[in-house]
Amino acid sequence: MRRTGRSTIRHVAEAAGVSTATVSRVFSGQRVRTDLADRVRSAAGELGYQPNSTAQGLVSGLTRTVGLVVPDVANPYFGEFIQVIAAEARRDDFRILVAEAPADKSNEFETCMDLNRHVDGVILIASRMTDDELVTLNSRVGNLVSVNRNTTELRVASVSADAFRSMSDLCAYLCRLGHENLVYLSGPASSWQNGQRWAAVQDAGGRSGVTVNWVPAGESIEDGYAATDAALSFKPTALLAFNDLLALGVMSRLNEIGLNIPVDISIAGTDDIPFARYVSPSLTTTTSPRSEVGLQAWSQLLALMAGTPLNEEVEMPIGKIIIRQSTGPAPSREPVDSN
Repeated sequence: MRRTGRSTIRHVAEAAGVSTATVSRVFSGQRVRTDLADRVRSAAGELGYQPNSTAQGLVSGLTRTVGLVVPDVANPYFGEFIQVIAAEARRDDFRILVAEAPADKSNEFETCMDLNRHVDGVILIASRMTDDELVTLNSRVGNLVSVNRNTTELRVASVSADAFRSMSDLCAYLCRLGHENLVYLSGPASSWQNGQRWAAVQDAGGRSGVTVNWVPAGESIEDGYAATDAALSFKPTALLAFNDLLALGVMSRLNEIGLNIPVDISIAGTDDIPFARYVSPSLTTTTSPRSEVGLQAWSQLLALMAGTPLNEEVEMPIGKIIIRQSTGPAPSREPVDSN
């Protein structure tokens, strides 16, 4: 029965002929029929299985369910977070409940509080609530991990990717291509990542002497399409979008009015969602370490549920620029607008 490599709770369950839930109950000290418990312990010994120390420390009576709150379940960026965290939850014999709290509904706090009644902890991704709300939520939920939201001064456990540096690198790349007039299509004003990305664009303008402008947009394909004409009124040579979905909407409008990408104008997004590589022209963007961030967030939540106090922010490595067909040298002639 002994196997090479790491043995998991699933291997023990299969060897003992029981469910993973039964194995979990045995190692968390809950009441299990004697013959089943003996089979589980025997299989674990043969396989060299070492139960997760965090899971062992969890007190009995937990739901073994965690909540995951995202702004938009339809956005592939958040879909990948859900997949990563759900896989880790299954591995540790947990389930997840996913709740959507759109930025335009202003109900994120209430959504988290409602969810908290049914789960042992909450992972909150790209929170848009105020600092005061987040601090209050943390005091009421107890086991809360914030993802992609700076909480350094709030004493809330969190993990985030460096949104500033990846956008800064993207701006530097466009400047090297000769672009001197950039427009940033903004995401939601309440988004921490949006603030970081706009700050990076402004910083690039100050350091490189290029002109930068800001246009409110949103975070969906429809938002990008609707904001394109306003962005073109600044006669830019390159457009930077808050995320890839915005950029895809912009590309649709640019094609509609007859602008050639990237000959007439360049466009870049962020996040590298799967659609980015398959549109025509393919979209230049930046990667986001979603898997690494998701794994770290799950690790932090497990620690909190085991009673380990956490109030620090973990920052992950920056994303990389993915250069594709939607960006090119700045046009030598005066760029045109939509009129």
